[in-house]
Amino acid sequence: MEAEVQRRIAEARARSEQEKQRRVELAAARRAGLARRHAAKLRRLAAAALDNQTLSASGA
Repeated sequence: MEAEVQRRIAEARARSEQEKQRRVELAAARRAGLARRHAAKLRRLAAAALDNQTLSASGA
């Protein structure tokens, strides 16, 4: 009976560690994705600023 309890505890620990690793990997992927999207946004904004040749409403 004691061996069964120890086996279940070991399995629970293993599942917990796997989930922890999965969360770490997902967080890293999320950070990388956010950084890529932010860089792309900055490139789009910079390109739009350079391409914007329209006059303002005041004509200035």
